[in-house]
Amino acid sequence: MPSYVSDFHGERHRFSDLKDVLAKASHRRSGDELAGLAADSDAPRVAARSVWADLPLSTFLDEPIIPYDTDEVTRLIVDSHDAAAFAAISHLTVGGFRDWLLSYDATSARLAEIAPAITPEMAAAATKLMRNQDLISVASRCRITTAFRNTQGLPGRLGSRLQPNHPTDDLRGIGAATIDGLLLGCGDAVIGVNPATDSVANGIALLNMLETLRLRHDIPTQTCVLTHITNALEIIRQGAPVDLVFQSIAGTEAANTGFGVNLSILREAQDAALSLKRGTVGNNVMYFETGQGAALSADAHCGVDQQTVEARAYAVARAFSPLLVNTVVGFIGPEYLYDGKQIIRAGLEDHFCGKLMGVPMGVDVCYTNHAEADQDDMDTLMTLLTVAGVTFLIAVPGSDDVMLNYQSASFHDMLYLRSQFNLHAAPEFEAWLERMDMKDDAGRIRGLQPEATRLLTDV
Repeated sequence: MPSYVSDFHGERHRFSDLKDVLAKASHRRSGDELAGLAADSDAPRVAARSVWADLPLSTFLDEPIIPYDTDEVTRLIVDSHDAAAFAAISHLTVGGFRDWLLSYDATSARLAEIAPAITPEMAAAATKLMRNQDLISVASRCRITTAFRNTQGLPGRLGSRLQPNHPTDDLRGIGAATIDGLLLGCGDAVIGVNPATDSVANGIALLNMLETLRLRHDIPTQTCVLTHITNALEIIRQGAPVDLVFQSIAGTEAANTGFGVNLSILREAQDAALSLKRGTVGNNVMYFETGQGAALSADAHCGVDQQTVEARAYAVARAFSPLLVNTVVGFIGPEYLYDGKQIIRAGLEDHFCGKLMGVPMGVDVCYTNHAEADQDDMDTLMTLLTVAGVTFLIAVPGSDDVMLNYQSASFHDMLYLRSQFNLHAAPEFEAWLERMDMKDDAGRIRGLQPEATRLLTDV
């Protein structure tokens, strides 16, 4: 395995392998520091970036950062690589690739053409050389469209996941929170519940309640109970109304094993969901969540920095043509992303990498109360992500998830973002809002005005 050397300002910096260069080139991250992977000062950090700038993109194909023989995610990345699409950029170094991404030539059409050729390591390496505005500029030109009962990812649209969690899974409480979000125009990406009790019986009860609500009001959206994929398979076998199959995934085989999944069971679940034929305008049936620090927290990161491991999770997602993917960017805590600055940077990195690789990328703009962050930081991140063309954001009542005990965006935040940037929900969902007279003559959401509250009578 070759070593990599940089002479920077009279100092020689030596990096043992590609993993070491990736880690040392990363922006500051508390998780990498606690794992002993990060640069100990700005000098080696910049030296590592100077190494990156001159490395050919093809290096990542020749030198896997996690061995092919020991990791099925690496095998997926290598075996599914599109060599024909890669030919257009194969001559570039990482620095040259970064420059091309920021050029006029990197149109939405061209970015879509090369997406199957971009490995996670290529995407992550590019981020090490990019400022926040660079990540926003490129991601805004990456358009990925998916569909089930409505169409996500279209220009001029900002989707939202309505997350009506309840600490005891009380059906009336979840129903009331769902109505609250619908009245404020949320829920086109998915109405998705994290169950407090992760069991087959509870999952069926939640799905049946959401299905009743959806059918009663003919809502063109999809529902999901974020239960473990093995539960979802049993729920499907029992005939319950499953729209999307959910699973948390990560970027190494070991981390996915910790989640109780592998590529084979993901394929089995996708086939099972497709067999139901519940989609009306498309057949993207998978929903994945990821997050920087997940592999490291399980000691399953294989010595790779947390942002690169995160990007590898998008290769797993990409293989299953999901309707939705989102990073839960600040959920794990300050041990991995210490403060608002790190959370903002990580959110922009994750969104950029997912979009560049052709993944329909959303973000849960969130933080835990013991992090050095607050809602002003989240306002900044959600605004930047909207400029960057994020597919969807997660929204909870009052920004406070009372079941998972963390802070996220609110239903009202979605009103702000759509109004500020003249964006709309998915077209099928937008037409439903108008059909239900939930918008006023100026096209604004009525919210909890008397004209809109008749929906509440069925809770």
